[in-house]
Amino acid sequence: MTELFDGYHDNYRDVVQSSIDFSGLPHDFFMRAKADLLSDLIAQRLGTERPDMLDVGCGVGSLHPLLHGMVGRLSGIDVSSASLAQARAHNREVDYREFDGRTFPFADGSFDLVTAICVMHHIVPAEWAQFVAEMRRVTRPGGLVCVIEHNPYNPLTRLAVARCEFDRDAVLLGAGTTRKLMAAGGLREIGARHFLLLPWDSKPARRLEGALSSMWLGGQYAAFGTA
Repeated sequence: MTELFDGYHDNYRDVVQSSIDFSGLPHDFFMRAKADLLSDLIAQRLGTERPDMLDVGCGVGSLHPLLHGMVGRLSGIDVSSASLAQARAHNREVDYREFDGRTFPFADGSFDLVTAICVMHHIVPAEWAQFVAEMRRVTRPGGLVCVIEHNPYNPLTRLAVARCEFDRDAVLLGAGTTRKLMAAGGLREIGARHFLLLPWDSKPARRLEGALSSMWLGGQYAAFGTA
C-alpha cells in the first residue's frame, strides 16, 4: 500500500476527481460533506468543544483545511511518506507522522476523536479488527472513534470505486460490518449515519439527507462508537 499511494501523491486529487466526474460534482463537495458530518458528531457525541483529533490514513491532507476552528490539536498519519510531504507543505500547523500500517505512533488515550476516512477498504480484511483496536487504543476514555467508508450498496459508489485507479484492490465493507468490528473491539454506543445521497449543496437538500441518514442509501457512511 505504501508504494501504491507514493505513486499518486502528486496527482491524488486529479485521480479522485476523474473517478467521480460522472456525478458533475467537484472533489471539494465530498470533502465539505465529510467535514460537516464530523462537525455534527463532535457537537452530538463529544463534551469538548474543540477535540484533539487524529486522522488515520490522512493521505495528502485534503480534508484538513476544512477542520480549522472545529478541532484543537490535529495530527495525521499515513504509510506514504510522499503523501505526507505534500500534506506538510499545505498544512504546516498539522502534526504529520509516518507509520508502519499497523501500530500508531502515539500513546494510549492521546486523542478525543480518531478518524479513518476511506481507509479501511484498502486494508486486508483479516487486519480490520486489529486496525479498529488500534484506533480505540489511542482514543481517550469517552472519546469517539469514527470510520467513514464507501457504501457498497450504492451503485454510483461502486461505479466511482471501479473508475478509481488506486481502488483496484479495494474490499468494500458495509456499515453493518464496521459496527460489528467496533462492538467486537470494545466500543460502546455505536451508531451509523449514511450521507452523500443527494448531489446538491443546499440547505433543503442537506436537511432531507439528514432525515434519511438511517437508511442504507447514501454514497458513504460514518460508523462511530465511544471508547
